[in-house]
Amino acid sequence: MQYVEPFVHLNPHQFSVALMQPQIAPNTGNIARLCVATTTRLHLVRPMGFVLSDRNLKRSAMDYWDRLQLTVHDDQTSFFSTIDPARCWFFTTKSKRSYWEAEYADGDCLVFGSETHGLNDALLKSHSGQCVRILQSPHERCLNLSTAVGIGLYEALRQSNPNRI
Repeated sequence: MQYVEPFVHLNPHQFSVALMQPQIAPNTGNIARLCVATTTRLHLVRPMGFVLSDRNLKRSAMDYWDRLQLTVHDDQTSFFSTIDPARCWFFTTKSKRSYWEAEYADGDCLVFGSETHGLNDALLKSHSGQCVRILQSPHERCLNLSTAVGIGLYEALRQSNPNRI
């Protein structure tokens, strides 16, 4: 019987993650670290609740920050001038559609709102068919942002190549 080594690396992909107006530096640092570990581009959309030189941001990202594929956008308009909104999935507690029901495709962007306000209602309304929710207990408000990004990103990666992850 021939030994087959289990797959232990991600395949190349073009997924990206966008944080709209993130407020908490350590969350963004953790997400940056996740993005480096998964070779995922990260978009940060201003205004943010911290500056990029924040020591808590760098501390939570550890020594990963220099390898991060990062784009910072001044506002939502500049973000959507570089990312096709039709290729976005908007994660929100206000959706009735499970993130498991989404059909992610390589090149999609997973969009998350700020820790304090989530995504704005106008954005959710204009893209209602692309809004998804991570399932949780009905008595709880929401998940931590960095946890939610990890859950969403790994589901997208799994779907894009189900035989490899």
